Amino acid sequence: MTVYFEDLVVGQSAESGKTVTEADVLLFSAVSGDNNPVHLDQIYAASTPFETRIAHGMLTASLISGVIGTRLPGYGTIYLSQSTRFKAPVRIGQTVTTRVTVAELIPEKKRVRLTTECRVGDHVVLEGESLVIAPSRG
Repeated sequence: MTVYFEDLVVGQSAESGKTVTEADVLLFSAVSGDNNPVHLDQIYAASTPFETRIAHGMLTASLISGVIGTRLPGYGTIYLSQSTRFKAPVRIGQTVTTRVTVAELIPEKKRVRLTTECRVGDHVVLEGESLVIAPSRG
């Protein structure tokens, strides 16, 4: 799906849900090289304030890329930057709902500033902002 720059409006949003699985955590660890035991070792994780294994923060953040690259603006979007504030951990088995919202349109370069948020239930686990170049008809 693609929403062209010319069709975007401030306040427009899109979201997606994803349940974080054991496989997601293992694959993200392998791809990223982040083998921190808080993600992989239950005995170690039990000794931390989290009391159990948690997903990588950047795995959660990567869900934003999925919404931006496939829903809003969608196919052809080019990521320029992402700011991220991690508010709470995501545990294996939890469902993360990721929402992006158009905050500003910058016509000169077809740029879009998006607010980004990930939630588990009603609890915000990540918030931030993305800057992207949206596909354009012209």
